[in-house]
Amino acid sequence: MPIDVMTERIIHQPRDRVAAYAGDPTNAPVWYANIESVEWQTPPPMRVGSKLGFVAHFLGRRLFYTYEIVDYVPGERMVMRTEQGPFPMETTYEWHAVDDGTRMTLRNRGEPAGFSKLFAPFLPLAMRRATRKDLARLQTLLEDRDR
Repeated sequence: MPIDVMTERIIHQPRDRVAAYAGDPTNAPVWYANIESVEWQTPPPMRVGSKLGFVAHFLGRRLFYTYEIVDYVPGERMVMRTEQGPFPMETTYEWHAVDDGTRMTLRNRGEPAGFSKLFAPFLPLAMRRATRKDLARLQTLLEDRDR
């Protein structure tokens, strides 16, 4: 059962600032509740072909996976894809300037495999809830920096 979850949030900061922070994977453990660590597996800077190792917790399991950057337009879009692990997934970040800041869209698409298939009916709701909280945390971090 394919999963496709998209969430978005208006962050009251300029697009370049939001994209620079959210698009830097070393910041992910700060604003993503389920990500424990991120390690570059190819040398920075970010570009198509960059690989990043993630350690995360989801549905009570500790997950290890590698994302590869498959599309990257600085300040506009970043697409990461993983083929291995219990949940092969593609994650897309998009940043659009709006009158009062930046609309950040976060989309996760994938096909559960292995143990994840058991949770497939519940994954979209769990993912949507988690990504809404993550984007709210990101918004708070970026907007509170100016206070």
